[in-house]
Amino acid sequence: MPNPFTVLKNDSNSKARLGRLVTAHGEIETPCFMPVGTQGTVKAVLPRDLKEMGCQILLGNTYHLYLRPGHELIRALGGLHRFMGWDGPILTDSGGYQVFSLGAMRKITDDGARFQSHLDGSHHLLTPEKAVEIQEALGSDIAMVLDECIPADAARDYVEASTARTLCWAERCLRARGRPAQLMFGIVQGGLFEDLRRRCVEALAPLPFEGFAVGGLGVGEGEERLIAIGSFTVGLLPADRPRYLMGVGRPRDIVHAVRAGFDMFDCVIPTRNARNGTLYTSSGKLNIKRAEFAADGRPLDPACGCYTCRHFSRAYLRHLYMAGEILSAQLNSLHNLYFYHRLMDKCREAIRTDEAELWARLDGIGDGP
Repeated sequence: MPNPFTVLKNDSNSKARLGRLVTAHGEIETPCFMPVGTQGTVKAVLPRDLKEMGCQILLGNTYHLYLRPGHELIRALGGLHRFMGWDGPILTDSGGYQVFSLGAMRKITDDGARFQSHLDGSHHLLTPEKAVEIQEALGSDIAMVLDECIPADAARDYVEASTARTLCWAERCLRARGRPAQLMFGIVQGGLFEDLRRRCVEALAPLPFEGFAVGGLGVGEGEERLIAIGSFTVGLLPADRPRYLMGVGRPRDIVHAVRAGFDMFDCVIPTRNARNGTLYTSSGKLNIKRAEFAADGRPLDPACGCYTCRHFSRAYLRHLYMAGEILSAQLNSLHNLYFYHRLMDKCREAIRTDEAELWARLDGIGDGP
């Protein structure tokens, strides 16, 4: 199968690059951000609105869709695209992170991950082969291998054994795949140890994956080590494949990672923060719950062109939040996701035009007070 990824341009001011990734449901221009649609929906946002804001690809989750409503049901109903009413590309995470988050309700062995459902306590075994089977039934465009996500403070002996297990699982996923049109990405683990990250990349790179992800970051290691390990690892990955930094999603972290050479990102931050009243603007983060906005007739962000900012005031958005109205989550989520997609537009524009000044303006965007 020909390489579905093309590097269109390298930035002269950093290691960032423009790329094009071809999938069964359309082309993706990178760098890009993937809103998280864990259970077949991006919380509080219609697929129509995602399309209108320029969203190119969504993320779904193997663990959650396997448990409810079940991958075989989704297959019988025409696959995940038809089931959720989204005709663009979908990437499905393998469920490794969700199993990791179950704590005492799971046990990791070389066979796979044994866990109890958070829904009904039923027992399950998620193997690499099962993860592939589920993702093929869902019909996603990009499938992730099953990996073990480890805590940031894990001891070296455990990280070394876990990384070896992740590599073994990656090879088993490749052997299990039966849908060539579904791309598959390998995942680099290795904790905070550069030699283990290098060892993992050296083992994965020769394998016939269509892309590579870096996992195990953004799990409490701190900004300095996130940037250091992320920048080190991305520099080891093949230049002719897409590079995906999993689960890292603060605006400034994304800008740093784009400049380091990453192409794809996902995170729950924009939608989770929206539901909690934290909104991103061109002048920094804003907490809409604050009393100072109770009579503020200005738009949330005068520089933003999203539906929320074009039609509603800060006072109204605060009122909705304080009243517990569902519309609060909808309008806030629309705004934050629009902000993230414009951030990616600006990153691509900086690469396209070689504008060092644009990169300087992007550093720290969306953070503020």
